[in-house]
Formats: sequence, structure tokens, C-alpha cells
Amino acid sequence: MANDQINQLQELVNVIKADQADQKAEKTRNAWTKYVSLSMIFIAVFAAAAGQKGGGYSSTTMKQLNEATFFEGAASDQWAYFQSKSVKLTLCEMEVDRLTEAGADGKIIQSYKSKVERYEKERKEISQKATDLEKKRDEARSLAVQASELGRKIGVASTLFQVAIAIGGVCLIVKKRWLWGVSLALSVLATAQFVYVVYLLK
Repeated sequence: MANDQINQLQELVNVIKADQADQKAEKTRNAWTKYVSLSMIFIAVFAAAAGQKGGGYSSTTMKQLNEATFFEGAASDQWAYFQSKSVKLTLCEMEVDRLTEAGADGKIIQSYKSKVERYEKERKEISQKATDLEKKRDEARSLAVQASELGRKIGVASTLFQVAIAIGGVCLIVKKRWLWGVSLALSVLATAQFVYVVYLLK
């Protein structure tokens, strides 16, 4: 009877030891998963940086488009002003011709000629202002296109980081090491894209 109890107790101890050994072996087999978790944290930090940089490019695009719209409106106003001066110039030139043909007083004719000269000068100044505003508009549009393109390219990096994180999460659930490799490869591609856009395309 005592031997049976001792044998049962011994079997229980053996079962507990076997269970502990299994648990220890399981922990050893899955020790690599903590490195997966750590790598996911780093990838998430890079993803956040890429997202922030992409947001900056979007803001720059909107700012430049707003400036382009402003300069476009200002240039249109200047060209409208130019047209009004052109009409006044034409009317004064016609008046000079009419008064000259009518043999009017020289002082009156000279007064209109002075106006013609003034309107011609003003038209040149207005034309220059309008042209300068159009140049600023074109520069703003060009910067907006450039920022938009950079934002699109940084978006590729951001997407790759997110996919790498998702695959890393699946790797932790199904415990397949090769998925971790895929996740790391995608994050390397994303990092290369990020560095290319931020540092090499300037």
C-alpha cells in the first residue's frame, strides 16, 4: 500500500517535471518571438516618422497651391488694370489725332500727349507687376507638384511599413519565422524608400 502511494507520488513528480521541461522547451523554441516584438516596435517608429513626413509634404502642397491661387488672382487684377489703362491710352491717342486734325491749341494737344506718355509708362509698370505675379504663381505651382510627388513617394514607404507591421503581427500569432523575414525585408525596403525620398531627392 505504501509502495503504491510512493509509486503514485513518483509518477506525479515525473509528470510535473515533464510538464516543466515541456514548458521550458516551449519557451526556448519561442524565445525568438520577443525579437519579433522588438522589431515591430522599431518598424512602428519608422512608420510614424514616414507618416509625419508625408503629412508635411501634404501641408506644403496645399500651402503652395493656395499661394498659386492668390498670385493668379493678383495677376488677373493687374491685367484687368492694364486693360483699363490701354483703353484710356487709346482714347487719348484718338483725341490727340482729332485735335491735331482740327487744329486745336497746342497746349491742349500737349496735355493729351502727356497723358498718352503717362498711360504708356503705367502700362509697362502694370505689365511688369502682372508678369512677376505670374512667375510667382508658376513657382508656387511647381513647388506644389514637387511636394505632391514627394508625398506620394513617401506614402509608398509608409504603406510598406504598415504591411511589415501587419505581417509581423501575423508572425507572432502563427509562430512562423519566415513571416518575420518577410516583415523585416519589407521594412528594409520601406526604410530605403524613406531615405531616398527625404535625403536623396532634395
